[in-house]
Amino acid sequence: MRAFGDLYTALDETTRTNEKLDALVRYFSAAPPADAAWVVYFLSGRRPRQVVPRNKVREWANEIAGISEWLFGECYDAVGDMAETITLLLPETGASSDRPLSYWVEERLLPLRKATEEEQKAAVTGAWRELDRAQRFIWNKLLSGAFRVGVSQRLITRALASVGGIEDSMVAHRLMGSWEPTPGFYEGLISLESDGADVGRPYPFFLAHPLEGGTEALGDPADWQAEWKWDGIRAQLIRRAGQTFLWSRGEELIGGGFPEIAAIGDLLPDGTVLDGEVLPWNEEGVMPFAHLQRRIGRKALSKKILGEVPAVFLAYDLLEIEGRDVREQPLAWRRERLERLGVRVSPLVDFGSWDDLAAQRAACRDRGVEGLMLKRKTAPYRVGRVRGDWWKWKVEPFTVDAVLIYAQRGSGKRASLYTDYTFGIWDGGQLVPFAKAYSGLTDAEIRQVDSFVRRNTVEKFGPVRTVKPELVFELAFEAIQRSTRHKSGIAVRFPRILRWRQDKRAEGADSLETVRSLLL
Repeated sequence: MRAFGDLYTALDETTRTNEKLDALVRYFSAAPPADAAWVVYFLSGRRPRQVVPRNKVREWANEIAGISEWLFGECYDAVGDMAETITLLLPETGASSDRPLSYWVEERLLPLRKATEEEQKAAVTGAWRELDRAQRFIWNKLLSGAFRVGVSQRLITRALASVGGIEDSMVAHRLMGSWEPTPGFYEGLISLESDGADVGRPYPFFLAHPLEGGTEALGDPADWQAEWKWDGIRAQLIRRAGQTFLWSRGEELIGGGFPEIAAIGDLLPDGTVLDGEVLPWNEEGVMPFAHLQRRIGRKALSKKILGEVPAVFLAYDLLEIEGRDVREQPLAWRRERLERLGVRVSPLVDFGSWDDLAAQRAACRDRGVEGLMLKRKTAPYRVGRVRGDWWKWKVEPFTVDAVLIYAQRGSGKRASLYTDYTFGIWDGGQLVPFAKAYSGLTDAEIRQVDSFVRRNTVEKFGPVRTVKPELVFELAFEAIQRSTRHKSGIAVRFPRILRWRQDKRAEGADSLETVRSLLL
């Protein structure tokens, strides 16, 4: 527990990649496999579901600290993190634990799921008495089920590969799919021996970088393959050992939600892995992503929803054939064999010059796509976001000038600043909420807006402040659609702040009528 606390502190206190990498390598080189397995589990974004209700943990902490609920609320608003707030409020005990992390997770945390409330309280408060401040913070994080730290999956992979003396790609593949944080799993993770991957394990996804410098820097257009950039769920369709698996990029098995795609997988030759996109698709072609959301997360699929939102798997790469990993083969080689399989394949975009392709990109929205994917024909299928071989050339986003109307404090390191904003647009002389955005401003601009919010608060609703409608911001977003769930009747995808329009007064912001015109 102490070693993990030291690692967490080291990762949290630096933004330097090499320092984070060194801290990870030091930890994994010395940690027992039982502890290391759980650290990989937590740092890679996996976590057991919350075992104790948050309100109960908060109640017990208030009781021990001797403070009222309203005071805890004020502290939480200032800190922005429940685990850290409780850690700071609990009195020091002078205790510290030498027990390993695996003990605290397996013997003290996970059994709480089946415990009574009285047993949970005794276990949680008992742990607070046994741990020092740094250890209590880790314990509180684990209790909350919201363990996060600033380290990427790529960095974890590099550290483990360094410890094991193996290739990064081998570690990345072993970390994909379903696995349990056991000593045996960890030892296999960094072993030089054959990985013994389970039959359904997907490959790490190859991700593209945004194209920002223009196509001229890419050289001869003949060296590149262009495809439409679809707006769906990135997935791998796997057929191995007589079984079919459909994995999302978020490493979730989603075949149960798309039985028509699983049925297609059943027809593939054994030992086949395809990379592609799950899309809502009817007789008229691709449908907006919002339709697909109606199927995501459903426990049961009715005939009605299957009929209204049919789905397809559009393949654009071949990763395995006849049980052989072919990712190192050139893209042109993989594409040619993909087309032989008889599955639905993402069509190539025919172009003779970059100017020709740019003209086709300008009409992407009419096709229901987000832009273009540019892929070097000689490129292998790499791991993660590697610059140079795959580029996404998206269409320019929609933009709207909107007025800041509500603000709320952020979380983590921004817990003391108002960084979460709601923006409004004009409708009949009134501002109606239009979109929320949290990114796009510089640190200096955030401090300026925070100061404005504090000086110009009109009303408070819990953590939310209504502010004078004076600040105008240009927002960008990728897609727009009608919505009965939003007061404006409009919903947008991926809203973010492009710039602070200090040159524009609130009266000059856009109207709902203008925004509705973007739907046409």
